[in-house]
Amino acid sequence: MIHDTGYTIQDKQNVHHASGIMHQRTITVAVAGNPNSGKSTLINAIAGTRLYVGNWPGVTVEKKEAMFEHEGRQIKLVDLPGTYSLSPYTQEEIIARDYLVHEKPDVIVNVVDATNLERNLYLTVQLLELGIPVIIALNIYDEAVGKGYKMDIKTMEDMLGVRVIPTVATKKSGLDDLLKTVTNIEGSASTQPKKLNYGGDLETAALALEDHLKKDHATVAAAYPLRWLAFKLMEGDRNVLEETGLDESSLLGETLRHMRQAHGEDIESLMANARYAQASGLTHEVLKRPDIKKMEITEKIDRVVLNRFLGIPIFLAAMWLMFKFTFDVSTPFADWIDAMTAGPFKRWAEAILGFVSAPAWTASLVTDGIIAGVGFVIVFVPVIFAMMFFITLLEGSGYMARAAFVMDRAMHAIGLHGKSFIPMLLGFGCNVPAVYATRVLENPRDKALTSLLIPLMSCGARLPVYVVFIGAFFTAYAGTVLWSLYVMGIALAVLMGIIFKRTLFKGESPMFIMELPPYRMPSFSSLMIHTWEKGKHFLIKAGTYILAVSILVWFLLNLPWGVEHKKDSYLGKMGQVIAPVLEPVGFGNWEAASSLVSGLIAKEIVVGTMSEIYVQKAADEKKDKPTLTDDLKEIGLSFANALKDSASNVISTFGIASMSSEESAEEKEEISPLRNVIKGKFTPLSAYAFITFVLLYMPCVVVAIAMRQEFGTWKWFGIAFAYQMVLAWVVAFVIYQGGKLIGLG
Repeated sequence: MIHDTGYTIQDKQNVHHASGIMHQRTITVAVAGNPNSGKSTLINAIAGTRLYVGNWPGVTVEKKEAMFEHEGRQIKLVDLPGTYSLSPYTQEEIIARDYLVHEKPDVIVNVVDATNLERNLYLTVQLLELGIPVIIALNIYDEAVGKGYKMDIKTMEDMLGVRVIPTVATKKSGLDDLLKTVTNIEGSASTQPKKLNYGGDLETAALALEDHLKKDHATVAAAYPLRWLAFKLMEGDRNVLEETGLDESSLLGETLRHMRQAHGEDIESLMANARYAQASGLTHEVLKRPDIKKMEITEKIDRVVLNRFLGIPIFLAAMWLMFKFTFDVSTPFADWIDAMTAGPFKRWAEAILGFVSAPAWTASLVTDGIIAGVGFVIVFVPVIFAMMFFITLLEGSGYMARAAFVMDRAMHAIGLHGKSFIPMLLGFGCNVPAVYATRVLENPRDKALTSLLIPLMSCGARLPVYVVFIGAFFTAYAGTVLWSLYVMGIALAVLMGIIFKRTLFKGESPMFIMELPPYRMPSFSSLMIHTWEKGKHFLIKAGTYILAVSILVWFLLNLPWGVEHKKDSYLGKMGQVIAPVLEPVGFGNWEAASSLVSGLIAKEIVVGTMSEIYVQKAADEKKDKPTLTDDLKEIGLSFANALKDSASNVISTFGIASMSSEESAEEKEEISPLRNVIKGKFTPLSAYAFITFVLLYMPCVVVAIAMRQEFGTWKWFGIAFAYQMVLAWVVAFVIYQGGKLIGLG
């Protein structure tokens, strides 16, 4: 039942089986906390690989849950979106609040940053109003101790009426105590948090309103935490008023008018001040800071990183280093997968199909369609995961937030602020979640403009194309060429933003307020989990619609049945129609045009299509058929060489003499037949124009769907499609024709 204080654990008592044996039901734990409080790290430390990700019902905000057993009890962990308060200003705050109010979890684990106690306790104070049992995970406790902070945990527990557990999520310290407290929550003598006193007028009005609700609106009073409901009605919360169907004026009447006359301000501000007073007072009672404040390492680093003159050069240098490491570490492994796909794996497939007497067209579909298409895309799994690892490292270290701050001045030139740079940075991983991330922007104008610019950020899907062409033409300075593409995307985003600001989005640039978290070294396990979460989408795409498109491309290359030359196939004819448009930009052949058509579905498929068109003839020329023993030996030795080359590349980055691989240059050329073929189809200049075109031409289909979901219309995708197609052609034209003009052709 619902008591005046709100929800109680007794509402969800254990039930008995018919046999009389008690059945211990699942404990539902909601995890709430501020951004940068270490909430995600704590959840990953507890749940690890048991964490599964989806979307909250009806919205595209990410939802993380985990089900596991601890000390014989089943625990369901629900990660609420990170919020600073439960006021209904952002979608994340609404989701978190609605879940707590309507789903009524058994317990809330409130993750509090021990180094920023007062700010974090503002959310804690609001959680206590719900009447749900609360356990505070006083996280990042080691850093607080390192700063000389002394906290009176017992006093904090007494003042709030909740358990407080110091934790260090990165070291998994305190997690056993936290989970033990969760499992014992039902057996504790008192599970109700204390009712904090907000002052005479507010408390008197709240009690009067609670009595009125219980008397005249019993159904509504039973459906909500009563104290919380009274406060929200006093604040005039529109969401609550619409949900309950209650009339604010008839409920509050003289009480509200008296309060407004007495205090001369709206009740919402009065409530906010009361909550802040509680958070401030509690902090003053339980926290003692050292008398002499030493300069933190974060402050020392920020003096350099956030310098108005050095900030942007440091950001560009960090990006260059990230791309160089990505390419140097991953390319040997990509080459290894490439060799295995075009060699042993393809031969094994051919042998199995020959053994079962599969029709010739089936064998061609499997080897030339699926293996050459999907297989060649999978080649770039090491590149994708390496990129996601370094992006995750920069995010977890706290530098990405600084990048947004550093770019704030430049973003103002295009009518945005530094906060918009966060979704754009996410676009380096994948444009789809980046479009969804624009919901953190309060202004619809900012969301639309940012979404139009996000596709210019070079996502991981384009990396396979870059790697093939850079490996074929620019091996000596691969990292720099890769870096230039990302910088070009950012520069063109600034240019298009200025144009949009003066046309579609006229108006003043909004103000930028953002918290800068301290620098931290993320734990290895956290890095691995987040890298997997980011990178697995590439594997899912490879196993689903990239597979479907590869099969479709095979049919388009082989229909009408019996076609002798791929040029005369449906896809070849389509490419021939488009090729003349691409002639002025340096790649007016039907093969390149056909690959770009398939790339409209997903940019990875560009190289998959090229592989289907180009590579099978080169593979067929190989006469000697290795034995199974030869293949297994090749797999092992090639992988060992990949490890050696990757380490050698990293060492050479620091100017140390690298280990020399025993593999000859001719053997390295042999492992990437597609690179060999395109060397005869492109020049270095036309190759760079081609990868620039891939960088800029239309967003993929999934980005189109994301824009449609976010804005409820195809309008913004239509604008993005039109301007990016024109921009891609113009920039590629300038690069190719300009290069020829100065003698680079």
